[in-house]
Amino acid sequence: MKVRNLMLFGSFFIGVSSINAQDKTNIKLEEAIQLAWTKSNEISLANTKVETKKQELQSAKNTQYPDLKINGQLLQLTEPTVKLDINAGSGAFPVPDRIMIGQASLNIPVFAGMKIQNGIKLQDNLFQAENAMASKTKEDVAMRVINYYANLYKVQRTIELLKENQKSANQRVTDFIALEKNGIIPRNDLLKAQLQASKIQLSLDEALNNEKVINYYLVTLLKLPTETKLVVNESDLINLHKDEVPSDEKPAFENRKDLEALQFQEKATQNNVKIAKGAYYPSVALVGGYAALNMNNIVTLENAMFFGVGVSYDISGILKNGTQVKIAESKALEVKNTEELLKDNIRVQVQQSITNYDLAVKQNIVYKEAVDQATENYRIVKDKYENGLSDTNDLLEADVEQLKSKISETIAKVDVIQRYYELLSATGQLSQTFNLSKI
Repeated sequence: MKVRNLMLFGSFFIGVSSINAQDKTNIKLEEAIQLAWTKSNEISLANTKVETKKQELQSAKNTQYPDLKINGQLLQLTEPTVKLDINAGSGAFPVPDRIMIGQASLNIPVFAGMKIQNGIKLQDNLFQAENAMASKTKEDVAMRVINYYANLYKVQRTIELLKENQKSANQRVTDFIALEKNGIIPRNDLLKAQLQASKIQLSLDEALNNEKVINYYLVTLLKLPTETKLVVNESDLINLHKDEVPSDEKPAFENRKDLEALQFQEKATQNNVKIAKGAYYPSVALVGGYAALNMNNIVTLENAMFFGVGVSYDISGILKNGTQVKIAESKALEVKNTEELLKDNIRVQVQQSITNYDLAVKQNIVYKEAVDQATENYRIVKDKYENGLSDTNDLLEADVEQLKSKISETIAKVDVIQRYYELLSATGQLSQTFNLSKI
């Protein structure tokens, strides 16, 4: 019977990296998520986009306020030729050498085809959409931290189990060397024991390397010094309310921030349609102002005030604007279709997450039983081996199965936690679980 390969641990770890060794640091999962939300470049970018939309909203609101303009000119003249058609008398007509002009104008928009109001609503909806996307970014970052924590715990626990098994494997090699020298066992049995010890060492080296990789990714995300070495305890991962495990997609439609963002974007496209249709209407404004003129030696005009109503209407735009309206309506339909597509994807994601969580729970139960079975099997085979009723292959095979079952149990236990958090993420409830929605 051949000894099975122990290199079982690369399926959920990737890459190669290294960090300097130092004492390990423990940070609770919730604290790590808060740290990521504070330090992450993705969060900073998301918050910057929200601030940009906020300023664009304020800019749109400013368009409803009156426009007040003041301008003045002081012009130096050459020697102009001045002729008056009215009788200027017998005296010589003075020649002006400069002109001073001053003017103030006030424009108060009254009606612009509802473009101003819809422009404000459009920017407000885009602002709300960006806020929702920022919240979605925060949940995505939180889920990345959770996965890094879970995988780091898996590999650290695997390292512990491998080191424990390595001690017994090395001791077995030492014992077999003595037995082989005394001719009690054949050299082939010693080589098998040495081969198993070598495989354990290879698996341990791979697990240690994976620990460095995951640790590096995690401290980089948290903006910690690259030499920081984190240790994860099982208690750091557990924050479950299993009596509230989602069972359908209803919570997702109520809580998913990416869906909320699309819904606000859809409202914004409807505002854009109304803005495009607003070009069919004239613009009306109240206008007023003050003017002053001084042409030295000739005329002085003061206290010239005016007020009235201004109307503008782009007649040619009535024919041209139809295309702009159709474009706006088509974009609105695009967003609506995108929203329906996202809803379908959410249904699939939630159902898959529910299935994965249920499977992880069932596997955890089986692997717990497998540990007891493998431990008892090893005890029996070891007893038979010591009594000459089984060979070295049986002993080493039973030892490998016992180690595999313990590692599988560790992975299965953490998989339940991961799948639960993934289900919360799929239903948009991850932030509420950690009470981080106000960060």
